[in-house]
This record gives sequence, C-alpha cells and structure tokens, in this order.
Amino acid sequence: MVNFSVSEAPLGLTLSHVHHSYDLPSGSRLVLEDVSLDVAPGEFVALIGPSGCGKSTLLRLVAGLEAPDAGTLLADGVPIAGPDPSRIIMFQDPTLYPWRTVRGNIALGLNIRKEKDAEAIDAAIRLVGLEEFAAAWPHQLSGGMAQRVALARALINHPRLLILDEPLGKLDSLTRLAMQTELYRLWSSQGFTALMVTHDVEEALLLATRVIIFSPRPAQIIADIRIDGAQPRHRDDPSLQKLRADILLQLEAAMV
Repeated sequence: MVNFSVSEAPLGLTLSHVHHSYDLPSGSRLVLEDVSLDVAPGEFVALIGPSGCGKSTLLRLVAGLEAPDAGTLLADGVPIAGPDPSRIIMFQDPTLYPWRTVRGNIALGLNIRKEKDAEAIDAAIRLVGLEEFAAAWPHQLSGGMAQRVALARALINHPRLLILDEPLGKLDSLTRLAMQTELYRLWSSQGFTALMVTHDVEEALLLATRVIIFSPRPAQIIADIRIDGAQPRHRDDPSLQKLRADILLQLEAAMV
C-alpha cells in the first residue's frame, strides 16, 4: 500500500513584521499590520478573528499567491517567493471540475505534472473513504464527500504544509463534525504542518495545538494560546469549555 506520509519533514514557518494592504477605489486599505508568527514543523495552528480582519489574506501570503507589502515570510528559512507543491492550500469551496470524476479530480495534480500513478490515486481514494464513489461525478456528491475529494487531491501531492481556509464552513453541522474527525485523523497520521482559518472556536480547540487570535482589521495578533492535553479531544472537556469562554471574551473585547 502507498504510504501517504510526507516524503520530507513537515514545514516550519517564520513570519516577521508582515504588513499587507489592498488598493481599492476608495483608497489603500491596510489588512495586516506588523504580524509576526512562528509555526513549528508538525504543528496544527488555527487562526481565528472577526470576519474580514485579514486571516485569509495571511493564508494567501503563506501559499505564495500574493507578496506582502513589507516584512518576510520564510518556509524552513527560505523566503516564500511564490506557490510551491510543498505548500498546498484548500479553500472553503472544494472547486471540483464538473467534467472530471472523483478519481479524475484527485489525479489533477499528477496530470498537470504528466505523472501516472494509479496506485497513489487508489490509495488517496481509500484514505478518505470514497472507494464506492471513485467513478462518481461532482454533482452526485454531498458537500462532505466533495470536501473529502478536495482533501485527497491535496494529500496526493504530499504537502509538507496544508493551508486550510475555513474548509468546513459551508457544511451542515453533522457533516462538519464528521469532517473535523477526518481532518484530525489525516493530520495525525500523515505528518504535515497545518495552518487553518476558522470562525468556529470549538473547532479550533478540538483540532489545533495552538490558537492565534487576531484583532479587527488591520489584523494584529492579540493572543497566542497553546492547547495542552492529549488528543483527540472531547467537546465536553471542562478545560476546553473554559478556554472557549475565555477566547470569546477576548474576541468581544477586541471588537469594542
């Protein structure tokens, strides 16, 4: 069976004094202000903060889709100068190609690189539990199944860093709970670093090893919380419930 653990060590990140703005018809708008953050290899870091504060912008900078106005972003000490297969981003929408089957969508990265690896595709399909749907079309899938396809498409490229832009945000509550369990299982078994934006505080506490809280735009880090204790965690854990209440208070205070 194909081993889906990363072929190299998980990626570490260093962000130093990052600033970024957008030019709008009404003028320049600063969205990130003096953001510095270290992410150790193998960590699962969740970013939370008010909607529109700049969290997704930070993910785009880490993915190499945009360049900062100022500051540095390093991946294992090397400046991030653009997209790289070691850093894979997964968006809120699965963005599956409707003319490709589940198998075809998962194989997309291999096809672009002109590689053929049927065994790797089969392993990716098994990894996310979609063996019975390998020949299905995107319109035949539920929202949770479509996100499983997107996960498999990302993991077949053996990312050292998986960048997650609220990937479960549009799922119904039951499917979201199942996908949280799936995402934790894949992170713990595959060995990549994870950086995730979520608006769900409970989700962050269940999955992450650290939670970073951002202020309203322009985003600045106002808290960096390390989550202690063994994983997997349970929603009814009193320590998690207290942390959730504390984080919500910090978010409310930042909005004042």
